[in-house]
Amino acid sequence: MIFFDFFFAFLIGGIICLIGQLIMDFGKMTPGHTLSILVVSGAIVSGLGLYQPIIDLAGAGATIPITSFGHSLAQGAIAEAEKHGWVGVLTGMFEVTSSGISAAIVFGFIAALIFKPKGKAN
Repeated sequence: MIFFDFFFAFLIGGIICLIGQLIMDFGKMTPGHTLSILVVSGAIVSGLGLYQPIIDLAGAGATIPITSFGHSLAQGAIAEAEKHGWVGVLTGMFEVTSSGISAAIVFGFIAALIFKPKGKAN
């Protein structure tokens, strides 16, 4: 039923975002630290084989948050490590995620050209 698809996507995505917000609020972490914690957490959960069932349940609620980037890194590394050994660990991570990394660089550059950054207040 489509209602449950939306419900679980909203619930799981919301829980992931809630965890990030709690890390920033109560852990006094910067957004960069929080981002790193969530990516590494996604990779660990994926390496334990627990992230794919979450994706199967929540769909976009689990694939859109930053934890899925960690999942992609881990799955790419695991897949290539099985084929090419230790060298595949490094190449696999970047092979799977290169389009997302490239898009972030290109769109960040375009945004920097279009918008004028705010200067430091004196």
